[in-house]
Amino acid sequence: MADATYTPPAVWSADTVSGGRFANINRPTAGAREEKALPVGANPFQLYSLATPNGVKATIMFEELIEAGHTGAEYDAWTINIGDGEQFTSGFVGVNPNSKIPALLDQSGSEPFRIFESGAIIVHLAEKFGMFLPTDPAARAEVLSWVFWQVASGPFMGGGFGHFYAYAPEKYEYPINRYAMETKRIFDVADKRLGESRFLAGDEYTLADIANFPWLAPFVAGQIYNDAKSFLSIDEYKNVARWVAEIGARPGVQRGRIVNKVWGDEDTQLRERHSPADFVGKRLVTSAPQ
Repeated sequence: MADATYTPPAVWSADTVSGGRFANINRPTAGAREEKALPVGANPFQLYSLATPNGVKATIMFEELIEAGHTGAEYDAWTINIGDGEQFTSGFVGVNPNSKIPALLDQSGSEPFRIFESGAIIVHLAEKFGMFLPTDPAARAEVLSWVFWQVASGPFMGGGFGHFYAYAPEKYEYPINRYAMETKRIFDVADKRLGESRFLAGDEYTLADIANFPWLAPFVAGQIYNDAKSFLSIDEYKNVARWVAEIGARPGVQRGRIVNKVWGDEDTQLRERHSPADFVGKRLVTSAPQ
């Protein structure tokens, strides 16, 4: 057990071992650790990801576009196993110098180009295909405000609450209380908003919902960070639960949630996705978020 009265040194050492679930990949430096090219398929878009909440934002966006009839949104989805450090290969660093999933290669035009960060990816796709992001300035501002609210909130829920409550090698009261309080505040913001409107940005389903659903839904279903649902009393947020149920019933959302998924029942995993036919034989759960 680490000393609860730890005093930081005058200068932090880069040789410090962090411990915990991700100790084998956590380092204070950026860049590639291994020379390895990424696979590239024939579809217009190449997605390199994993079915974490941030990764699921991108796959839901693609599947919603395809569900709406945009055949030009076909994509190849390749699994990047972050636990094994695959995000530190030279190929992945080439599409995301920050070594975080998801990362996207858009090869729909004459010259391929990269887009990294989940918020940037879904905004890029919304603008390219003219969906889920209104053109009216006021409506657009409302949608983008909720998208970037999520981008700002995610680290508190994941790297903050999730890390100290579920992954850290020791349990400390202060950080758990700090991030539990903030996670509940985030849920309360969403719950109050969803008490006023059907969706986060108003009466229409938009990028705001696509960005936020993958983070909020697993808490509602009790499928993230051990017993976080009961610890945080997530059942208090009735409006969020109503919204999660409605969005979770959408076919594009159901498909997007299993792409690049490598845990759980085998029939709910789609480690690679190259065409709509890949979903044949897969189980898409509608009653509760996965």
